[in-house]
Amino acid sequence: MHEFPIVHLGPLNIDLSTVIALFVSVVITMIVARLAVRNLSVTNPGKMQNFLEWVVEFVHGVIASAMPLNRVKPFLSLGMTLIMFIFISNLLGLPFGVTFEAHHVNNAIGITQEMLDEHHGEAHVAFWKSPTADINVTAGLAIIVFVMVHFLGLKQNRKHYLKHYFHPFPIFLPVNIIETVAKPVTLALRLYANIYAGEVLISTILMLNWVGIPFMMAWQGFSLFVGGIQAFLFTILTMVYISQAAIHDEADEHH
Repeated sequence: MHEFPIVHLGPLNIDLSTVIALFVSVVITMIVARLAVRNLSVTNPGKMQNFLEWVVEFVHGVIASAMPLNRVKPFLSLGMTLIMFIFISNLLGLPFGVTFEAHHVNNAIGITQEMLDEHHGEAHVAFWKSPTADINVTAGLAIIVFVMVHFLGLKQNRKHYLKHYFHPFPIFLPVNIIETVAKPVTLALRLYANIYAGEVLISTILMLNWVGIPFMMAWQGFSLFVGGIQAFLFTILTMVYISQAAIHDEADEHH
């Protein structure tokens, strides 16, 4: 496995490869969205417009499966942002890698003498990977979702949101709190573990040189599927959590 450049800012250890990949993910997401709406046409839509319309319909269906149809619209842009950004982030580490060999200490990017000694004086430092292969990124996304879910619950559905912590009986309060805390933890770990495992496997296959080419081609294709599935799961679970916290179905009270 490669080492990654780490910048130390006080108590913070910042992975430069993650920061670079995050910036690229944001730029690509914005470019794709902008290109798709640049020349909107009802009579003669372009390929990019057709693609984005398909994504909108798909995300609309995903959100509608988690909440009443008349409550979907306010969350459509959130769903679009999540699924596009996460999907692009999941795939960034697939096409290529950017690495260099380090033979000298460079504390500015975290190349220490201990690292060089561990690699017999020649450390391979990678400046490129999928940002979602970093637990800090997936944890950040999960925390954003966690804060948003509970903010919306308190703002839009306070009575029933607070009541659910004591459901079905007050004695279940600790269990319900644990369940609430576990949701962002599982969101972060699921996404991170799947993408990180894929990148570890890619690094392993690369060690086989030309023998690993068929395996690499097969894994690249499967990784597209995994990246899409993980983006879908993160998005739909976010919408399920928002629906549970912020949207109250009056019909439920009569059952």
